[in-house]
Amino acid sequence: MINRRHIRVKVMQSVYAMLKSHNDDLVKEEKFLKFSIQKMFDLYVLNLQLLVEVQKLASKKMEISKKKHLATKEDLHPNTKFVNNRLIKAISDSISLEGYVEVNKVDHWQLNDEYVNIILNDLLKSSIYTAYMSSDEDSFHKDKDFVIQFFKEIIAPNEKLADFFEDTMISWVDDLPFVNTWVLKSFNKQKANKTFQLGNLYKDEDDEQFVSKLFKKIMLHQHTYNDDIKEKTPNWEADRIADIDMILIKMAITEFLHFPSIPAKVTINEYIELAKDYSTNKSGYFVNGVIDKLSKEYLASKKMVKIGRGLL
Repeated sequence: MINRRHIRVKVMQSVYAMLKSHNDDLVKEEKFLKFSIQKMFDLYVLNLQLLVEVQKLASKKMEISKKKHLATKEDLHPNTKFVNNRLIKAISDSISLEGYVEVNKVDHWQLNDEYVNIILNDLLKSSIYTAYMSSDEDSFHKDKDFVIQFFKEIIAPNEKLADFFEDTMISWVDDLPFVNTWVLKSFNKQKANKTFQLGNLYKDEDDEQFVSKLFKKIMLHQHTYNDDIKEKTPNWEADRIADIDMILIKMAITEFLHFPSIPAKVTINEYIELAKDYSTNKSGYFVNGVIDKLSKEYLASKKMVKIGRGLL
């Protein structure tokens, strides 16, 4: 499921796009923001589907080999450990996955099956495949460990696959590391003989509402923060502050003033990390200095009011 840090990333991207385009249609942009987040679920499903399609292709090739005119003993009696992998079978049999694919028309691998071939070929040449197929252990635990290793070492780092995802939807470039972690968490929590269930997109209704509220609040109030920011950056002209830094500072202010249940320390830490990841080398220090000063000022002036114990 999407966490609040990645929600902040998606909001940051939408705010940046809206400000750069000088678009003032807040309703339209909010819908696109939610659409972008929903498409992350497609990316999550595509990664799960890819495992299933690779297994299907391996099984198909195995059946073709059996029908060779000069079939070898190995062709006629192949090692079926991979094509019977219990975790991948559980994913393949998942009703929730099948339902999502059908309703949302997620048929990318049928239209782009060359990537299924690429991943299968990379797998067959790998040492992890050799070790798995030659192992005497036959258990769900072994199957799961193999799938996790397969995903981490072959699927996740594949550059051609990453390029395909980027070409399909540009925002998936930033989403992919998060979605890869999400996929691995889904594998890790799967138990033997249990139905595979797709994860939820949001942890709860509060997180879903957080998306809209954060986006709308910053867009409606961001102009009112300029004087406060100017006061805390006396040696900087506004146009010298990196665009992303300015957006992150304003998002932090929005959380200080409009989200009483979010601790100020959490807000500060989150935006420092986002500045490090998405802006310049020195942005973490700069954003930290500005929002730390602002939080103390808002607290002293009672502009920032946090509800609950330990929320400052």
